[in-house]
Amino acid sequence: MDNYKYLLFDLDGTLTDSAEGIINCVKHALDTMGLEVPDRLERFLGPPLYDSFAEFCGMNEEQVLEAVRIYRERYRDIGLFENRPYEGTEEMLGRLKNGGKELFVATSKPETFAVRILEKFGLSDYFRIIGGADINGSRNEKWEVIDYVLKKAGVTSRENVLMIGDRKHDIIGAHKTGLKCLGVLWGYGTREELTEYGADFFADTPQNAADMLLQPAAVN
Repeated sequence: MDNYKYLLFDLDGTLTDSAEGIINCVKHALDTMGLEVPDRLERFLGPPLYDSFAEFCGMNEEQVLEAVRIYRERYRDIGLFENRPYEGTEEMLGRLKNGGKELFVATSKPETFAVRILEKFGLSDYFRIIGGADINGSRNEKWEVIDYVLKKAGVTSRENVLMIGDRKHDIIGAHKTGLKCLGVLWGYGTREELTEYGADFFADTPQNAADMLLQPAAVN
């Protein structure tokens, strides 16, 4: 798979385990609004926040905007760092960069938060561009973020670009923008979910991902 020169990484569930911060901030928003906390808050891990509040809490547009505002008040100061890189993440990134890959982040998290997280954990220097959602929600879907990152990078041919992520949204976004997607199995998505949505490749660990992506025998 060494034919993939440009690697786009999701953040939550792929580079870092951010479940604690996300779930705590969702609970905070709902408690503040006096709303019932739904079951299975892990469903908030991965999708755009606007979509999650609407789908999982039955909110209208006005409520969604208020929930996101309250969520981010806590997230920017506390929830942001209720987070940790997955074991082997930095080693994987170092191997890939030293192997001639160009690394990018494409996350549905607001870009300003993504930059702060990666700087906090000493990972930002591995990436040429850290791209994320616009804070006002105008660039929210994964395919929009992917397009934004590739345009910002000046990458026009997409046959040697690969998206790497842990949820169906990464696969859907990748395929919508003409990319293949490597589904990682150490994050929040299951093999069943990634298979159902058509992940092109799978990796069990960060080390396994690096091995595959540096493997001279291309897999198409």
